[in-house]
Amino acid sequence: MKKVLSTFLAITLFAVSLTGCSNKQETEVPVMALKGPTAMGMVKLMNDAEAGPVDGNSYSFSIAAAIDEVTPAIVQGKVDIAAVPANLASVLYNNTEGKVKVLAINTLGILYIVENGNFITSVADLKGKTIYASGKGATPEYALNYILTQNGINPETDVTIEWKSEHTECLSAVASEENGIALLPQPFVTTAQIKSENLRVALDLNKEWGDLQSGEETASAMLTGVVVARSDFIEEHPKAVASFLKRYEQSVAFTNENLEDSSALIEKYDIVPAAVAKKAVPACNITCITGREMKNKLSGYLSVLLEQNPKAVGGALPADDFYYQP
Repeated sequence: MKKVLSTFLAITLFAVSLTGCSNKQETEVPVMALKGPTAMGMVKLMNDAEAGPVDGNSYSFSIAAAIDEVTPAIVQGKVDIAAVPANLASVLYNNTEGKVKVLAINTLGILYIVENGNFITSVADLKGKTIYASGKGATPEYALNYILTQNGINPETDVTIEWKSEHTECLSAVASEENGIALLPQPFVTTAQIKSENLRVALDLNKEWGDLQSGEETASAMLTGVVVARSDFIEEHPKAVASFLKRYEQSVAFTNENLEDSSALIEKYDIVPAAVAKKAVPACNITCITGREMKNKLSGYLSVLLEQNPKAVGGALPADDFYYQP
């Protein structure tokens, strides 16, 4: 009888242990990114996640064609983590009363002055010229105005900026005009150069911004995108957030250091063709900056935007709790 009872208890304990293993919860992590550089740094993590949970996190990724798809998704809680324009992160924080925090800077400046000629060698050379651009009321306008102003050029009187609704319109205008000038982002610049051999990159606005900030105690940076997360998700799943950041940093390094393989993945996820990605990635300034450095660079950038147009950052600079500090 004792032997039967012992066997029964052993079987019961084994069954309980199996049940405990099967009930171990995986953390569901829906992630969204914009089609372009902000998604390029995620491709290795996206690919790894297809094989199953990563560190206990079950990821589902979606690539959005427009920011209008991302904003409601994060606000309504349909996604927990999202890659968004840097200034939009501040707007979301202010509009939701702190329900969104920024985890990392994922893309520095991707804006370039391109020309159909060979005569622009410095910002000073833009004085008196016409510049075709798109993105009025957004980062392209604020970044261009800042760099022109800091170089002694009045954006309203010293240059003519013709705002177009799309990058393709800018390209058509500059390609049809001898010595034409346009402000374009990557990877569109690379795509445009493949189609037009006469198009030359004259100025890297990321470098120009950096030169202006050199020597500053807490230097800001020209930023394109950041990764944000819902504050509630961060509080409820701190280990999942920490794991995501570790894996995301590794994914960014893979994108930058393994161009052949990362370009293939970028095409796989229908971001841009591999041939474009291979040439564009080195110029996309894809990164993963966290902690104090993130706060210094991002807060400085948002301060520049606030001076130009408070609406660009949601009316005010975010408080310290906007910046994720593990």
